[in-house]
Amino acid sequence: MNLPPVRSYLYVPGDDARRIEKALASEADAVVLDLEDAVAPNRKEAARETAARILESEQEKPVFVRVNAVGTELAAADIDAVVGGHLAGLRLPKVESVESVRLVAETLHELRSEATIQCLIESALGLERAFEISSSHERVTGISLGEADLAADLGVGDEAGLLYARSRIVSAARATGLPHPPQSVYTDVRDLDGLRLSTEEGKRLGFVGRSTIHPFQVPVVNEVFTPTEEEVSEAEELLDRLEGEAASGTGAFVLGDGRFVDRAVVESARLTLSLARRDVVA
Repeated sequence: MNLPPVRSYLYVPGDDARRIEKALASEADAVVLDLEDAVAPNRKEAARETAARILESEQEKPVFVRVNAVGTELAAADIDAVVGGHLAGLRLPKVESVESVRLVAETLHELRSEATIQCLIESALGLERAFEISSSHERVTGISLGEADLAADLGVGDEAGLLYARSRIVSAARATGLPHPPQSVYTDVRDLDGLRLSTEEGKRLGFVGRSTIHPFQVPVVNEVFTPTEEEVSEAEELLDRLEGEAASGTGAFVLGDGRFVDRAVVESARLTLSLARRDVVA
């Protein structure tokens, strides 16, 4: 499934039908039904039933499901429950091995599901294996961090301690041809100023989009990742000039006005326009 760039994913507990409906009606570009951390152990089956019911109908925005840890009976039951519907993809938590990703991919194939896989890296071991995980199977369309668990595993207590991990995950994604990863959640839902600063910093580090845990956060994240008129104009001008120069786009070249351009710059311009057009469609 080829999706346009996602500015905002909104997590919602999989056992709360009312909140799911609100999430689907929100400004979020995509919704993640959470069957893992947001659901109490005695509510897992209810969450699966609710998620499966929601996925029976095609929604106006892509719907993902975060399952429980791969290899557990909980995860197997989660996957069996949700793959028959209009599922955009699975989010796999705490991924640490290529084998676990391939196991899920094989299960999806056996169930004749076209759902994609997004891998969450939430431990030091997973981070060290990020490149291998992101290139483990063709169904993997995204990789990102789960920073709360990762910070605990690393023993870091502030933003500076996560800088290496953030850059590492961006590098792993791009080195394996995956889209720029979405940023991890900002846990203080009341601090919208802090959310904006953090999201702007994430954008500078190479993240595109962000996961959120409350509808209040979505407009801020969308705004940060929606290109300005000036950025759109510059991207359009660059691509127009590119066509005029009749360049192949596969190597470095110089436009007529002297600007040095390579494939990465062209891809960045195209991403800018994709994000802008998503905002117009929304």
